[in-house]
Amino acid sequence: MSFEEYLKEVTVGNIVMHNQKIVLCKYNMSWPILFQEEAKKIRNVLGITALKIEHVGSTSVPHLCAKPVIDILLIVKNSADENTYVMQLEGAGYTIRIRESKWFEHRMFKGKSPDVNLHVFSKKCEEAERMLAFRDWLRENEEDRDLYAKTKQRLVERTWKHVQEYADAKTEVIQEIMGRII
Repeated sequence: MSFEEYLKEVTVGNIVMHNQKIVLCKYNMSWPILFQEEAKKIRNVLGITALKIEHVGSTSVPHLCAKPVIDILLIVKNSADENTYVMQLEGAGYTIRIRESKWFEHRMFKGKSPDVNLHVFSKKCEEAERMLAFRDWLRENEEDRDLYAKTKQRLVERTWKHVQEYADAKTEVIQEIMGRII
């Protein structure tokens, strides 16, 4: 299956084309505060359904350049059981954009003001644990944080049809760094 076919299969709503370079910003000390505000909003609408809410992605790593998008990891009992959380999140202003039933039952919502990618996984999901391990490693390991930043800075020189293609282009360096974590 081609990337385009896969994107059509998993996207909820219209596919948004990027067709430009990715913009990276220097680390912004307001990012953790924005995360805390969003986490409170999510906790308020989901209550105990939200088993874990974590700040992930580059905005969660001090001193790392990033797209100015707050990535949030939400763990629920079963992400495939959308009846337990989708309507509440949509009521709080998030829009479901990705439904990857064949990839860890991942769901991704977009939030605006601030720009948020809200990733939903099930309890004990290995991908969620990988995201947290990568974040924690980069917070502590300056050498790998710099390697990751240089890779990102090199990739933003290109024009990307879809933001996901930029994310996928980082896979090799992420795998290299993950190999040192395990």
